[in-house]
Amino acid sequence: MSEAITRSATTSPDLLTSLEPLLREWLPRQRWFAGKGRPVTDFTLVAATELLPVTTQLGLYHLLVRAHQPALQGPGDCYQLLIGAREALPPRLAPARIGHVDRGPLTGRTVYDALYDARPAEVLLEAMRTRARIGALRFDRDGDGSGGGDDKGAAGGDGEGEIPAGLVARLVTAEQSNSSIVYGDTFILKLLRRVMPGVNPDLELPLALAREGCPRVPAPVAWIHTDADGTTDPSTETNAEDSYVLGVLQPFVRGAADGWELALRELAKGEDFSAEARALGRATAEVHLALARALPTVTLGHAQLRPLVDGMIERLEAAVQAVPALHPYAPGLRSAYEALADLAAEGRTWTAQRIHGDLHLGQCLRSPSGEWSLIDFEGEPSKPLAERRLSQPPARDIAGMLRSFDYAAHSLHPRLPGWAAVCRAAYCAGYAEITGLDPRTDPVLLRAYETDKAVYEVVYEARHRPDWLPVPMSAVQRLAAPG
Repeated sequence: MSEAITRSATTSPDLLTSLEPLLREWLPRQRWFAGKGRPVTDFTLVAATELLPVTTQLGLYHLLVRAHQPALQGPGDCYQLLIGAREALPPRLAPARIGHVDRGPLTGRTVYDALYDARPAEVLLEAMRTRARIGALRFDRDGDGSGGGDDKGAAGGDGEGEIPAGLVARLVTAEQSNSSIVYGDTFILKLLRRVMPGVNPDLELPLALAREGCPRVPAPVAWIHTDADGTTDPSTETNAEDSYVLGVLQPFVRGAADGWELALRELAKGEDFSAEARALGRATAEVHLALARALPTVTLGHAQLRPLVDGMIERLEAAVQAVPALHPYAPGLRSAYEALADLAAEGRTWTAQRIHGDLHLGQCLRSPSGEWSLIDFEGEPSKPLAERRLSQPPARDIAGMLRSFDYAAHSLHPRLPGWAAVCRAAYCAGYAEITGLDPRTDPVLLRAYETDKAVYEVVYEARHRPDWLPVPMSAVQRLAAPG
């Protein structure tokens, strides 16, 4: 096992002051900025770490900054930034430009989003390879005592030689709520942009699944987090409220096809997707069973289920106010939730456990060998971490995937009649092959969760993609119908 490299990292107290005018303009334009539509009025520096001294040709800073906005409750969102500083920006980095600094320690330099630049990205990989400690930044790997466990199959054992030096980095340019870097088609680093203190399920759940020996989720190889005192394990509850998980490095599934893109491709060719849907159902079931073995489960009776139903009803009422087109369907949609509460009142119980939390076709990868993997266990990024980590019935994940098949079917014009229904049935059948339980045998539970998902989709599409609104509205019409 290689020794961790530790060094202090100091930054000028004037750094944020010099960057603030530029960040005020640049940050709201980023795809991953959550506070769209409201200006940034102020910044607070949460942490700053110098990764490469500015005296060299390239200066590199890691920042955690909190953006304050009017009419935003709470302290403001915290964002992870990797800021590069150069005397002159080469043309290839023009899309990454933040601006020219005219004050403070970086006066005369141009700053930019350093993730677009291979050299800074390689600095991060080298830090993970050597288990570096730089200021409050920790670059850890499983099996080194920081994440627990020493199973080589889980995340590499002692990891000696597991991350080779010199892998070439490239930024994944597809727009998303975070940023990803691929290293030599060997690893992919997901860097969280909007970060929160606490245990992040995007690290917690893949680690738990890896230690359980589940092959359906790429096992974390390394991760980046902050830690003021050197004792925090960001994958457990130990002092995690003081730690931010910043990034997770996992194996890159070379040649993998994104489930959403694959489904659209097959749709466009008029090809049957039911075999893939069945295999995806089996993969989902394997992940659910492994999570139930690895982490505690709970029983939901009437007392536990009523708050879940009340939450669904509150979301429906808010949605009806936001999207008046929902109003005629509100009674029928509410009946889906009340039917579930009625079953609980009659003594029915369900098992809740940790789940993916935001499952859809885009969160699945099929390898060239035909094996499916599930990725991105972050949950819904807009929700607090504590809410994302709650135990839920697996039906919530299943409902999300069923809705995803509907979305895929509606993306093709003219639509293939029955395509989504065939995929939905195949997915549930595949799930039953592994668990012995077909989700369709609990129609009340499945309808409630699918309704909750469709209501969420209506609000999202009305606000962001009005042209897509007919997709969830067609589901609303079906789910609101009696019987």
